[in-house]
Amino acid sequence: MFVFLSKLLAPFLYPLGMALVLLALSLFKWKNIRWRNLFTGLALFILLVSSNRWVATTLARSLEWQYLPNEPISSAPAMVVLGGGTEPAFPPRSQPEVNSAGDRVLYAAALYQQGKAPLVIVSGGNVAFRGEQSSTPASDMRHLLKMLGVPPEAILEEDQSQNTYENALYCAKLLKERHIQRVILVTSALHMPRSVKLFEKQGIEVIPAPADFAVPFQEWEDLLHAPIPAQLVALLPSSSNLQLTTNVLHEYIGILVYWMRGWL
Repeated sequence: MFVFLSKLLAPFLYPLGMALVLLALSLFKWKNIRWRNLFTGLALFILLVSSNRWVATTLARSLEWQYLPNEPISSAPAMVVLGGGTEPAFPPRSQPEVNSAGDRVLYAAALYQQGKAPLVIVSGGNVAFRGEQSSTPASDMRHLLKMLGVPPEAILEEDQSQNTYENALYCAKLLKERHIQRVILVTSALHMPRSVKLFEKQGIEVIPAPADFAVPFQEWEDLLHAPIPAQLVALLPSSSNLQLTTNVLHEYIGILVYWMRGWL
């Protein structure tokens, strides 16, 4: 029920959802011009602010740069890769594919090839209300890791979790059964702060190995030192910036809700 409600209600806390709610309210208040203008103006303001590059990258940077990777990454008895970077092999796809967060799978394979961990735990199950599926994010990651040269015997699936809290809970159980207390944790940089706190809450020492950075150092420096016309262009609305802002708010809302539930 918690997973269902979080998926149902969360979109209305994001910029696009809030803007739609405000526009809907403006329709109900169509006889009162002041209220109509207020709701319409707020909706436009939210969309404009959340879809410009300055706001999106500043917000993303506040999360992504909390756990910058150490060079080189330390070794550990196991590596955990969190789901969310793959798409299932639904026709016309011939096999599982990576999505915009798929760098976490590629990075995990590279770390294994570098000998950073002898065991790779892939974590991710299907959300219950999405119906029966022939695969899980964990099995899809296993398939892709095998293609990238990771031997099957080195991969362990955790395919029951439906959110990040359960990722940590079920992986910790598997790790403790094997007397493992320290792991390399691979997930998207935006997702890393919440993930680290959850695993540490389960008593697991974490070596963060973030991937899929939306704001690399050079891009931030380029934005700061761009000529005035380019900085003005960065203020213009963009769907990609709106998506990035939404992803950041998803993480901050997740941190708040998980803290309120005592999971962090």
